[in-house]
Amino acid sequence: MAATTFPGATALSEVSIYDWPAADGAAGGTPHLHTASAEAYMVQQGWGRLETLDSRGFTSTPLEPGVVLWFTPGTIHRAINDSGDLRVLVVMQNAGLPENGDAVMTFPPAHLADVDAYRRAAALVPSDADGGDPDAEAAARRRRDLALEGYFALKEAVLESGPGALAGFHAAAARLVSFRTSAWQDMLAQGAERQAAATREQLESLEIAESFYLQDARTTMGKRKPRRIYGMCGRIQAWGLSENS
Repeated sequence: MAATTFPGATALSEVSIYDWPAADGAAGGTPHLHTASAEAYMVQQGWGRLETLDSRGFTSTPLEPGVVLWFTPGTIHRAINDSGDLRVLVVMQNAGLPENGDAVMTFPPAHLADVDAYRRAAALVPSDADGGDPDAEAAARRRRDLALEGYFALKEAVLESGPGALAGFHAAAARLVSFRTSAWQDMLAQGAERQAAATREQLESLEIAESFYLQDARTTMGKRKPRRIYGMCGRIQAWGLSENS
């Protein structure tokens, strides 16, 4: 049967934040934003910081075990691994969208000019799904460092002139993903909208004291995917669900 999502049409993953030092001396991941999905961090181990550029300007939020924070679409975020073993549990809104181009990395403007230029900058080696491939790591490092070039310029501009300095990058991000929205509409219909509709039907049944749908209750187990992959913030361990679990 067709794959389904976690409750609320979310996606769940565990991310070991990269411990690769960057040009500014801080180790961490690739700065990026999501265009149509909110994201939540639940810190499991280690400590570090989450740098963000959003409507409030520049913010640095400490990360340590027990911390939960989330950020809405448009928030440029950079996870920094100060302890060397920072690991977070990530809950993503709108499962399917982040895996299909919802994120845009903060490359310098020349790499945001059109979809092809962005794809060339964002691409990893063909075997990027193999978490043990050293070429994939090298490509992920190059991609991270390129995104940091753009991020440092954006951060400086925001510190100098405020959040309005992000408008150009936001516009470029919207242009880069605009062709994807038809497919995303289908994912939304089969995900969050479908689950919301099911809850509405359940409330209507309860209103007239009908309980028939409760007879279909079941437990579903998440299935760990076979290997960690190179993501933007770090090495990702994902889980999936299936209707016949």
